[in-house]
Amino acid sequence: MTTAWPRPSPATLADLDALPDDVIGEIIDGVLYTRNRPSFAHQHAATAIASAVFPRFTAGGDGPGGWWIVHDTQLAQPGSPHYVPDVVGWRRERMPAPPVAPVTLVPDWICEVLSPTTRHFDYLVKMPHYARIGVVHVWLVDVDERTVYAHRLDAGEWRVVGTYHDEIEARIEPFEGVALNVARWWAS
Repeated sequence: MTTAWPRPSPATLADLDALPDDVIGEIIDGVLYTRNRPSFAHQHAATAIASAVFPRFTAGGDGPGGWWIVHDTQLAQPGSPHYVPDVVGWRRERMPAPPVAPVTLVPDWICEVLSPTTRHFDYLVKMPHYARIGVVHVWLVDVDERTVYAHRLDAGEWRVVGTYHDEIEARIEPFEGVALNVARWWAS
């Protein structure tokens, strides 16, 4: 379960260091949020998505290239010195060199894999945060429903631009230049 620990002062990186090894912590808008490590299905989907997008959209892939794609990397924006999306990407035109953590440049794309322990946190905390900082594309991936919800930020609001299930040739923004096999992303 995701838990917010309100504090009289904003949470710090020292608060994260004090967490037990089996607990993941993120600081968003000064609040420390904690949760248990994700399930196998959650990790499998995140790994499969990164593995599908990375080779096709980085230099030398069969896609249009021009991206940095990583997973489980530390990001930092004002008030949020530590948050870790499941998979994240930047267009190389905005970030010409490989990023160094914590990355302060707002990503162009974020993928969050939902699970029973993260679903509300991702919808109610992370999505509004991503809109405030200006992330343009967010995928919410529901492993229980075997569904990808692709969102685009439009005038400060999230708009669903596609819903995908077991398609073997899905063209999902912002990677619509290459067909992706969504059916391979589920641990079944």
